[in-house]
Amino acid sequence: MFANAVYALVVGLALPLAAAPDKEKPTADDVKKAEKQVQDRLEELKGTGAKVEALRDDTVAAALPGHLFFTALFRQYPVGRMPPEPLKVQNLFVVNPKGELKVVTDAKGLEDYFKAALAPAKEEAAVKTAGLAWLRLAQEFSQDGFYQFKTVEEGTKVTPEKEGKKVVARTAATQGGTGEVSIEMTFDADGKVAKATVASALKQGPRPICQATKLLDADPLVRRICEQDLLIMGRPAKDYLDEQRAKADPDLQKAIDRVWQRIQNEDR
Repeated sequence: MFANAVYALVVGLALPLAAAPDKEKPTADDVKKAEKQVQDRLEELKGTGAKVEALRDDTVAAALPGHLFFTALFRQYPVGRMPPEPLKVQNLFVVNPKGELKVVTDAKGLEDYFKAALAPAKEEAAVKTAGLAWLRLAQEFSQDGFYQFKTVEEGTKVTPEKEGKKVVARTAATQGGTGEVSIEMTFDADGKVAKATVASALKQGPRPICQATKLLDADPLVRRICEQDLLIMGRPAKDYLDEQRAKADPDLQKAIDRVWQRIQNEDR
């Protein structure tokens, strides 16, 4: 069983971001083609059990225009899925503007990618955008499919260094648990990334174990606890509920449908 860690959208950015030039914006066909590359690579690595999603984020697009990122997560709940080497539980796949595919499995690999791909950032706005992009991508290595995050606006700061600049930023868990992910990125006098770090201080909330199978338990307390856990998990529990529903008898299917309806109603 792999260590649990961090899926989610970063919202509430402190400043508007400059859009990438139209010529650098990927089309729907570009995304589709890039995702096919990711799926083909996963098949080669015998990692077809991963859940793949395109990572769409304005900050990332502004900092790294034309670079297409995808998350590939091997779900760990209720049963852990073992990723094949060299993959890990949480992975990033990126297709650069030349169509070249890169697999990133940890923060060090992502730091190396930023050092190679990020344009020099000397102005405060560019440094801030780069830091927020680093935060958005680096938090994926703490994602287990149940977290949702929101950037803490007042936590994003750019300060001068002896040579260059430093940006710090953090994002708080708003669902799936509590705590935050924070980053620090320093730039040298030429505006190149000198160092980028990430720290995760998260406390996990309820995760799927057997809650869906206990919704009709004879003990009303067990039923109430299991339903409450599922409500706390919210929409990220959908895959788990679907799996359990497919194996359930008609009465349990109705109970699962009722809980899912409650999740949708409370999420509006």
